[in-house]
Amino acid sequence: MNLIDDIAQRPEVAAACASFHARLETILDQIVAIQQIPAPTSDEGQRARYVEERFRALGLADVRRDGLNNVYGRAPGSDAARRPLVLTAHLDTVFPTDTDLAVRRDGALYHGPGIGDNSTGVAGLLVVAEALREQRIPHAADIHFVANVGEEGLGDLRGMRAVVDHFGGAATYVVVEGGLYGQLTHQAIGVRRYRVEVTAPGGHSWGSFGAASAIHVLGRLIAAIDGLNVPVEPKTTYNVGIIEGGLSINTIAAAARLWLDLRSESPEALNRLVGQVHDIAREMSDQYAARGEGVGIDLIEVGNRPAGHIPRRSPIVAAADAALRAVGCAEVRYIVSSTDANIPLSRGYQAVCLGLTHSTNCHRTDEYIDVTHLPAGLGQLLLVTLAAAG
Repeated sequence: MNLIDDIAQRPEVAAACASFHARLETILDQIVAIQQIPAPTSDEGQRARYVEERFRALGLADVRRDGLNNVYGRAPGSDAARRPLVLTAHLDTVFPTDTDLAVRRDGALYHGPGIGDNSTGVAGLLVVAEALREQRIPHAADIHFVANVGEEGLGDLRGMRAVVDHFGGAATYVVVEGGLYGQLTHQAIGVRRYRVEVTAPGGHSWGSFGAASAIHVLGRLIAAIDGLNVPVEPKTTYNVGIIEGGLSINTIAAAARLWLDLRSESPEALNRLVGQVHDIAREMSDQYAARGEGVGIDLIEVGNRPAGHIPRRSPIVAAADAALRAVGCAEVRYIVSSTDANIPLSRGYQAVCLGLTHSTNCHRTDEYIDVTHLPAGLGQLLLVTLAAAG
C-alpha cells in the first residue's frame, strides 16, 4: 500500500471525499458564484475581493491581498519546519467585463464563459480549505491557498511570478485548473510574445505609388517567418495572431503592427527561433535602409513564459499520479503545457499542474464543463494536498 492509499483510508479523509459527492450541488453553486464575477486579466479585483471574503469565512490564517490582487490564506500545519505547500489557481479569464456570463445547465453539463477556466479551479481551493476545517484533517506542513492574477494572455503569469518569488524553492506548488481532469503537467512550454511595429512614409495610393507601405512590409515579414523550418521534436511553433494597421483602402499605410507568438518544449529551441525572428527583422531593416525607403521595424517583447521541467519520478508528480489512480482514473495522461506551473518548473522547484473535471471550448463563450468527474477531481486534489503537506 502506498502513501496515497494510506491517506485515502483515513476516516476523516474518506468522509471528506464522500462529501464531494453528497454536496455536489452546493459545490456547483460555488463555481457559478465565482463565474458570475467578471475577472478579465488586469481587472481581477472584484473576484479577488470575493475570494478574500471566502478565505476569511473559512477560517484561514493571514488572509490578505497583495498589490497585484493575489489573494493569500494559510491553513497552519503542526510542524513549522516542514516544507510548505502552495495550492494555487488563477482568478482571471479571457473575457471582457461586458461579456454575458449567463449559465445554462443541461444534465451534467454546465455552460458558461469561464465556467471551467478557471472558476472551477478557484472553487477547488475553497472546497479543499473547507474540507480540512469541517473534517478536522490534520497535516504537518502549512498549506498556503493562493488565488493568483494575470495567468491569461498578456498577463504573462505576473501573479504567479510574485507568488513564487515570495515562497521560493522551499515550497512545493500544486497548480489547479478547472479542466484537464486525468492529465498532469510537469513540463512547461516556453512562450515568447512580440509586438512588431512597422513605420513607413505612406501616402496616397495613386499619387505616392512606390512609397514604402507598412502593411506591405508586414506581409514580407510574415512570409519570411512562415518560411522558417522549426523542429517537430522538440515541438516548436510560431503564429501571427493579430495584424493591425492602415487608414483606408486608398492610403499607403504609414504604420502597422502584428502580434507574434513563439513556443517550444525546449528553451534552447525557443531561443534559436527568437534569434531567427530577430535576424529576419534586422536583415529587412538593413535592406530598406540601404535603399533609403524610410522604413522602421521594431520588435517589442510583450510576454516571456519560461520553459522548464522536473522528472516524472519527482515526489509531487508521483503523488499526483497516485492520487488520480486512487480516485478511479484508469489512464493518467502527461501533457506539456503553458500554465502557472511554468514559473516554479522553470526554476527547478517541485511543482505540478492538475485538473478537476472535463471542460470543452475553453476560451470561447460556449465553454462548458461536464461535472461527472468533479467529485473524483476534488478527491484527487485533497489527496495530493495531504501527501505534500504530510
